[in-house]
Amino acid sequence: QVQLVESGGGLVQAGGSLRLACAASGRTFSRNTLGWFRQAPGKEREFLAAITWSGASTRYADSVKGRFTISRDNAKNTVYLQMNSLKPEDAAVYYCAAAQTSILVVARANYAYWGQGTQVTVSS
Repeated sequence: QVQLVESGGGLVQAGGSLRLACAASGRTFSRNTLGWFRQAPGKEREFLAAITWSGASTRYADSVKGRFTISRDNAKNTVYLQMNSLKPEDAAVYYCAAAQTSILVVARANYAYWGQGTQVTVSS
């Protein structure tokens, strides 16, 4: 059974940092693009960042570019999201996802496996 499990969410003050981790089990994703998304109440789930299997290519949403950094450790089957300079509008449930391709993709439809999400709350 394939599982993606996020961790690292919580409450942080505006301007602070959090590091999310997503560990995969049940199969290896060392050749798959991995991504992070988030969903705030009443809003669509939005793309944040993606990284190819080698880590050589990444892409970010404009809303997080320069503040968030995606990385991965294939030996640990884990993807990370370092979030700095957090703003109240960053508050949401954050999801990791694995695509069924090694190509850098951003659309939700390209991601077949999803974690259960971790809550990030940013106080002003």
